[in-house]
Amino acid sequence: MSEISCTYLVVGGGIAGVSCAETLVVLADPKDSIILITESSLVKAATNLVPLGKVLTRFDVQEKSSKSLNSNIQVIEDQLLKIESENHIVLTVNGNRILYRYLCLCTGARPKLIDQARGNPNVIGIRDTESVQEFQKRVKNATRLAVVGNGGIASELVYEISGIEVHWVIKDEYISSTFVDSGAARFFQERLTTRGEQKAIIKRMRYSEETAESSGTKRGAALGPDWHRTVDISGKLENVPDAVKIHYKVEIEELIQQDQGFPLKLRLSNGEEIECDFVVSATGVVPSRNFTCDREFQLGPDQGLFVNWEMATSVEDIYAAGDVCYAGWEHAKHWFQMRLWTQARQMGAMAARTMAAKRTGETIYQDFCFEMFNHVTQLFGYQVVLLGRYNGQGLDDKYEVLVRTADNVGAILIGETGLEETSENLILNQLDLTPYGEDLLDPNIDIEDYFD
Repeated sequence: MSEISCTYLVVGGGIAGVSCAETLVVLADPKDSIILITESSLVKAATNLVPLGKVLTRFDVQEKSSKSLNSNIQVIEDQLLKIESENHIVLTVNGNRILYRYLCLCTGARPKLIDQARGNPNVIGIRDTESVQEFQKRVKNATRLAVVGNGGIASELVYEISGIEVHWVIKDEYISSTFVDSGAARFFQERLTTRGEQKAIIKRMRYSEETAESSGTKRGAALGPDWHRTVDISGKLENVPDAVKIHYKVEIEELIQQDQGFPLKLRLSNGEEIECDFVVSATGVVPSRNFTCDREFQLGPDQGLFVNWEMATSVEDIYAAGDVCYAGWEHAKHWFQMRLWTQARQMGAMAARTMAAKRTGETIYQDFCFEMFNHVTQLFGYQVVLLGRYNGQGLDDKYEVLVRTADNVGAILIGETGLEETSENLILNQLDLTPYGEDLLDPNIDIEDYFD
């Protein structure tokens, strides 16, 4: 057992943890030490940042070696086991004893598998690099796949995969309901007929992990927004139906193991049955708290660590950021929490700002990025920009949706619209657009110039 001391201890090698550690390098006193604990020698970092507005930023999530991080960050490949908050000490699986002044927990989340999947080897979740590798192995020898879930990973998967028959099981009335409304969903659904087109695999530098084969307990950080472009996820069929078979407004009632034919049979809530090689469960995530603490943390309704706007937990000198936390402060009118890499990066940086300020006794205010929900992603081959309560969240259906579509442009700023900053300003300025009605969607009107 070794004993180490540090000023700032960050746990987690995902976007939140790396963002926190890298921000501390900039803000903290150079004399203060920073330690990052990561379960894998690979970490996730935000690269190629492109500002699209006041708060909106597009970036790539790159998997890189922990050795490539700033030299002022001491990286320890280990796993948090126990927190002794009274003495400001953490204990790790490998026997390290680390004394800290401030601790930030960025342990992320784990896939929330469907209830019937417990212990079933033919049901997998996709969350990190390791689970994608497992998916690749299975899909190469499969002919039929069922995907359960209606969020980002499910939407990306059914569009990008090729060489396999796909059944998409969703409980909603339209696809991709996590991110878009029914109008945008209809626009996207046409893209499913051209799924798996000759996509270019991005050749990025991959760092090997020597212990990846031997350590079954290691968990990598969450996937980035373009994970499917860095790997080959194609099945073995040459002639496969172009369209994805979508099963609307249903859930899985029973999973039946079979000795002959396909290994699995899915019985749906409408009585329909689907035989397949395996199932991908993409039904969301739950906060990962695989450690103990001598004091009980206050938890949110989703079992995440309850944090205030400073990203501070209920335990003194312990902060949390990213998927593991629950945003417990009073939210701005146009902001809400959603477990995405964008918010993980923002929360990690905010936690670093708070810890550095506490250290020096300075007063800080909440970052402006928490004034409005903002996220940039890729869906069905398009850039998608989400701003504010983009899908009427919290409005109890008391709203009207205006939709205009054209080549490469769609609802919720789908495609290269150039309207990101204009839309930001309209939301933040709370301008009543009711008098303009459908004129807002007239392709002959330059909205950007009109509201300049």
